[in-house]
Amino acid sequence: MPTHFTRRSLIRGITAVTAVASLATGLAACGGDSDAATTTDSAKSGEVVIGQHSNGAATQTTIKVSEVKSISAELPAAVKKRGRLEIGIGALPAGFPPLAYIGDDQKSLTGSEPDLGRLIAAVFGLKAQVKNSTWENLFVGIDSGKVDVAFSNVTDTEERKKKYEFASYRQDNLAFIVPKKSTWNFDGDYESLAGKTIAVGSGTNQEKILLEWKDKLAKEGKKLTVKYFQDSTSTYLALNSGKVDASFGPNPGFAYHNRQVADTPNATRTAGTYSGAGVSLQGLIAATAKKDSGLAKPLADAINYLIENGQYAQWLKAYDLSNEAVAKSEVNPPGLPLDNS
Repeated sequence: MPTHFTRRSLIRGITAVTAVASLATGLAACGGDSDAATTTDSAKSGEVVIGQHSNGAATQTTIKVSEVKSISAELPAAVKKRGRLEIGIGALPAGFPPLAYIGDDQKSLTGSEPDLGRLIAAVFGLKAQVKNSTWENLFVGIDSGKVDVAFSNVTDTEERKKKYEFASYRQDNLAFIVPKKSTWNFDGDYESLAGKTIAVGSGTNQEKILLEWKDKLAKEGKKLTVKYFQDSTSTYLALNSGKVDASFGPNPGFAYHNRQVADTPNATRTAGTYSGAGVSLQGLIAATAKKDSGLAKPLADAINYLIENGQYAQWLKAYDLSNEAVAKSEVNPPGLPLDNS
């Protein structure tokens, strides 16, 4: 997955939290690199349960949503006749909370991504059949028609538009995480990093951005210290002990960590976000379907229905991802440019 640096850095950023004992057995159930067994949503008609079996990663919320016939009428005939929306998730082998992972019942695929897929299937009046696979097999599944659409933290890029069509649904953001007691916040201006010591993962997109800011500050005679640690556990220990002022990484992973440690002496908070696509473009995460499948428009219309009627906000709030909300879903919006995708 050479073009999906945000997802790669997300996995790096949540290594520690996936090791939390209460999740260990559930994540182990994802083992292997072949497609997992599919699961079909069995919720009561007109309802989708968000955060079910999330083991604390979400506030379980029951959302009412029924078929919108004007939107389901837009679906390709074959999908509508089948009566199911085949949803692809690329979360094998270990999952990536809070987006997609095996829940505390050690069998259900939970997380914000499959839950959004279930909400959209409900708008279409279809059953949601969720198929978990490796990242590579996720795209094989789209190409072969094994799945209709992927909800798997896929970044909208111009390179991917050669083969796929998109309906955006979430901002692709990086974030700064600090101890809850810290008064520092990042307002989008790199100048606020002067004099700070920031932890970052080596080889990630956020490292690239941070080092560019470091060089700019150096030219102004100001210092930004960048530190690297072997894993996320070491990073959080450094943050808690004051060895670093903040850590810079993927927003969803940090949101998950904030929730996990909220009631402990080491509570943390998000101190600001920054687009994964850099200063010139807001990166976007998008529902991904095969190019010319006819799915992008009904997907965007379904997402916009959820935005307009409040279910979208409920979904994001349940996973503490409200700071990644989009005002509107767009079909094939500008994506990460070809020279950086």
